Amino acid sequence: MHAPLSPVVVSRMLPASMKALPAHRACLRPCIMAAFKPRSFATSSPSRAAIIAKKADEKSPLGPGTEGPHIKDLPPKAPVAMNVADHNIKGDWVLFHPVYTPDELRSVEVLHREAKTFSDKIAYNFVKLARWGFDIASGYKHKPLPPNANLMTLDDLRRDGYLMDESQWLRRILFLESIAAVPGMVAAALRHLRSLRLMRRDCGWIHTLLEEAENERMHLMTFMSLKNPSIIFRGMVIAAQGIFYNAFFLCYMISPSTCHRFVGHLEEEAVLTYTRCIHEIENGHLPIWEKLPAPEIAKDYWRLGPDAKFLEVIYAVRSDESTHRFVNHSLGSLKYETDVNPFALREPGMTTKGTKICFEREDSAKFIEASHDILDEAAHKGQS
Repeated sequence: MHAPLSPVVVSRMLPASMKALPAHRACLRPCIMAAFKPRSFATSSPSRAAIIAKKADEKSPLGPGTEGPHIKDLPPKAPVAMNVADHNIKGDWVLFHPVYTPDELRSVEVLHREAKTFSDKIAYNFVKLARWGFDIASGYKHKPLPPNANLMTLDDLRRDGYLMDESQWLRRILFLESIAAVPGMVAAALRHLRSLRLMRRDCGWIHTLLEEAENERMHLMTFMSLKNPSIIFRGMVIAAQGIFYNAFFLCYMISPSTCHRFVGHLEEEAVLTYTRCIHEIENGHLPIWEKLPAPEIAKDYWRLGPDAKFLEVIYAVRSDESTHRFVNHSLGSLKYETDVNPFALREPGMTTKGTKICFEREDSAKFIEASHDILDEAAHKGQS
C-alpha cells in the first residue's frame, strides 16, 4: 500500500483545470484528497495487476472492514485554504468536467470502432435502429450537395432538402441531448445499488458515469437558452425518455459491457452530427449562428471568453461527446465486475480522446499504472 498524499502534494499534480474550482467544489477538497489515496490491487498476473481491485486490508476498531478507517479516524491534516475571491460562481453544476484549449477543440476526429464480438454487433445494430428513430422524430436529414450547389441559393438548398436551417438543427440537438443524458444516470444508479448490495467499493465507476450524465444535461440547458420547445416536442421527449430509460435499465442489468458499447457507438453518431453542424456554420449555411454570441451558461460552464461565439460552444460540445465516446468504449472493454475504472484518478488529454477511439483492456491497465507512478513521484517530491 502507498502512503496517503498530503493536500499540497496532490494539488501539485492536479491539472490546472481542476485547481480552478469554484467555492462550492473547494468545500469537497478533503474528499478529493482522500480519493487520491491509491488503491490496492490483485497480483494474479502482471497484465491484470493494475486493473483488478481487491479489498483494502485496513481494520477498524470494531473489527475487519472492507473500507478501512473512516476519514475522521485518520491523523488530522492541515486545513485547506480557500480563496473564494478568485471565483465567480454562476452555474448550478458541481461535478468535474474538462475545459479545453483552442487546439484541443479542433483535435477531435470522426472515428468508428468496428464491432468485434457478437455483443458488439448487437450494440451497433441497436444504435443504427435508434439513429433511424431519432432522425424521424427530430426531422434530421443530411443529403450530399448536388453538383450545381454553387449555382443554388441557400433557400433553394433548404427547400430541396439538402440543408437544414437553424431551427431544424436546434430541434435535432435538443432531442439528442434530452436522450443522451439518460445512460450515465441509469448506469451510475445501478452500479450504486450494486455497491450497496455487495457492500464494497465500486472501483471508481459511479463518479465518471454521473459526470457524463450531468455533462449531457448541461448541453441541454445550454441549447434550451436558444429555444423554448413546443408542447408536442416536449411530449415526444417524455415518451422517448420513458421508453429509452426503461429499456436501457433492463439491458444494463443483463449486460453492462454491451450497454457501454452501445453508448460508445451512440457518441460516435453525436460527434458526427456536431462535426457536420460545425462545417455548416463555417461554410456559411447557418448565417444566424455565425456571429451569434455564446450563451452565458456556456461561457460559465466551459470557461469561454467574454466575446465567445456560438461556434465555440458547438466545438466544446463536440469535444465532450468525443470524451464520452472514448470513455464508454473503454469501459465496454473492461470486466465490469472487477476492473477498476481507469479514469477514476485522471483522464487522458483531449488529443488522445479526440484521435483515439478507446483504450483496450491492456491499455487501461497501463494507464492506471502510469497514474500510480504520478502519485508516487508526487509523494516523493513532497517528502524531499
